[in-house]
Amino acid sequence: MEEQETLRDRLQAGEQAAAVELVDKYYERIYLYMRRLGHDRQVSEDLTQECFLQAWKHIGQLRSGRALNSWLYRIAGNISRLHRRKHKASSSVSIGDIDIEESSEDGSSRLEQAEQLFRLRERVEKLPLKLKQTVILHYMQHLTIAEAAELLGIREGTFKSRLNRSLKALRKELT
Repeated sequence: MEEQETLRDRLQAGEQAAAVELVDKYYERIYLYMRRLGHDRQVSEDLTQECFLQAWKHIGQLRSGRALNSWLYRIAGNISRLHRRKHKASSSVSIGDIDIEESSEDGSSRLEQAEQLFRLRERVEKLPLKLKQTVILHYMQHLTIAEAAELLGIREGTFKSRLNRSLKALRKELT
């Protein structure tokens, strides 16, 4: 947390090296978030870049004591929503199209894991957006419940409730 505060202070002071550090640290996470929200590769790259431009432009609005990564994810979510509104007719990409990390296990175990992961990703993709976001933020982007709730602008209890509904729906679909 202290590292984030130092980076925030450097960004607010207009230090360009801090901007480079911000991009180096968070680019891949924000890009994957965009992909998991259903944008194709090129759109995800464009939206990720837009996220960092908006963060640099509005860094003065980041209040002390607020997590930098949650603020960045919130910007990314807003940019994604705006893009969807502008391009409603555009097709989206299934989160099943996102690459699976290779494992050192034998081929049959990896194949079985890949099949299970594919089924899970298909089911997550079919969830309503609010429920899908909770799964993506908490389990795929590894944000805490508090960070994810802040990012979405909802209470922790609301986030937990949505996450619970998401998991129940996924369990029902997968059994």
